[in-house]
Amino acid sequence: MIAYVKGEIAGFTEDSVIVEVGGIGMNVHISSREAGKLPPAGSMVKLHTYMLVREDAFLLYGFLAKGDLELFQKCLTVSGIGPKGALAILSVMDADALKYAILSKDAKAIAKAPGIGAKTAERLILDLKDKVSFDDTMIDREAVQDAGMLPSAKGAAKEAVEALVALGYGQAESLRAVSQIPDAENMDSGVLLKAALKKLF
Repeated sequence: MIAYVKGEIAGFTEDSVIVEVGGIGMNVHISSREAGKLPPAGSMVKLHTYMLVREDAFLLYGFLAKGDLELFQKCLTVSGIGPKGALAILSVMDADALKYAILSKDAKAIAKAPGIGAKTAERLILDLKDKVSFDDTMIDREAVQDAGMLPSAKGAAKEAVEALVALGYGQAESLRAVSQIPDAENMDSGVLLKAALKKLF
């Protein structure tokens, strides 16, 4: 098991980065979102990796953050989702956005990933809803799962989320935008809605 690779970026291909380690070029598959975060060729990089061994191939999938790798691995436990599908999901949304989508049951947001249909997105939510959490955010996991809203969303916050969804935003991104407003529970719904819209622009 290769836990990580650390070395100089020798170059990029369409869906991977080549990292030179001890004179050997390691081809590490990455998401398009991850590719956008990597430094240019010639720079040093450390990627946390998942290794897949097949009869005809030895494949590595890499992530800058260990948390992203762990979420990638959780996606692989879902029936119908392989490494390619998991990378596709993490290409259209970052790890936090995916967690919000899972906890708020926003299958529509997940299904935006190429090759991921609505049924697969719903299965992912069902399988992972008890395996992800937001211990480091102001979102309470049980409250999000049970109500799809902020734990304090008894009035204005709930109305703001519902208004954003009505405007065409996904439930996950609406929930996330409202959660980022300080003292949201004490705001008027109209003021809160405007503040949340600024987060989305």
